[in-house]
Amino acid sequence: MRIVAISDSHGANKPVEDVIFEQTEAKNVFFLGDGIRHLEHLPDMFPDKQFFFVEGNCDFWSLHKTSDMVVLGGKKIFFTHGHEYNVKYGTKSLESAARSRFADIVLYGHTHIPDITYRDGLYIINPGSIARGRSGRNSYAIIDITDAGIVPNIIFL
Repeated sequence: MRIVAISDSHGANKPVEDVIFEQTEAKNVFFLGDGIRHLEHLPDMFPDKQFFFVEGNCDFWSLHKTSDMVVLGGKKIFFTHGHEYNVKYGTKSLESAARSRFADIVLYGHTHIPDITYRDGLYIINPGSIARGRSGRNSYAIIDITDAGIVPNIIFL
């Protein structure tokens, strides 16, 4: 099972749509906030995909949750934008929240910096920003969940 994780589009629809179109194997798409109102058409545009949205600190007047949990492929995935966990100063609070929910994977955004960390049984994954990457390159993440385990990758655009 392939998952796509995208964050921080800040109104840039096209790169998000392009990634979803290109990632034909992915049936589950996570949007981790900041740009959500520009992407609410995606479930209609891609009816064969399942979408999971959380709002970010720039998603004013959104009715979406700021964090959520789902089980896919037998793995518990906690996902959030990250601003409520002060991720710009480290992931300790975020990791604690994920562990308290017995998550296998935590997805977050907010920093615009892609990162994959594995610590004590928990994958901590930030896809970076699809439109305003702080590393100088825009990015997203794919996560493959197989019988052999979890395989995350950052894809640079």
